Amino acid sequence: MMTRLPGFLQMARLFDLFEEVVMLVLTLLIVVIAGTSLVHVVVAVGRMLLASGLNPTSPEMLQSIFGMFFTVLIALEFKHSILVLPDAQPHSLIRMRSVLLIGMLATVRKFIVIDLKEVDVMELLALSAATLSLGIVYWLVRPPAPVTQAPIPMPEHGPAA
Repeated sequence: MMTRLPGFLQMARLFDLFEEVVMLVLTLLIVVIAGTSLVHVVVAVGRMLLASGLNPTSPEMLQSIFGMFFTVLIALEFKHSILVLPDAQPHSLIRMRSVLLIGMLATVRKFIVIDLKEVDVMELLALSAATLSLGIVYWLVRPPAPVTQAPIPMPEHGPAA
């Protein structure tokens, strides 16, 4: 009886090599995108400072700045999600939690940059439901808490009667 398919291990190694090449290309592209986004944020904040000064009471300016910050953070977290950790399995919960975190960052970014004058109630409800759902799933896949044992109470020895 045959226990292995002929050539299966060679195909698996070939696919692993292909996966590594794809991840390397994606990593390089994300580095370029994150770097370009960072330069864009620095230039945009510099222009805002030179043009009108950084007015912390302007909601539009804060929305714009924080939207750009979150874009860079999402790109960096996306890079982290495709990073292959040597001590973790490729399809582990670490990668799933990272993808969930990207989803939460993206929905929070949407809440920050949303124009409340033009938003529909159903859109806000959908974003809220998405954020809540992502948070619940993130909580469900969290690592288990370490089990600690309570100290065993020792009976006190009183004077013998």
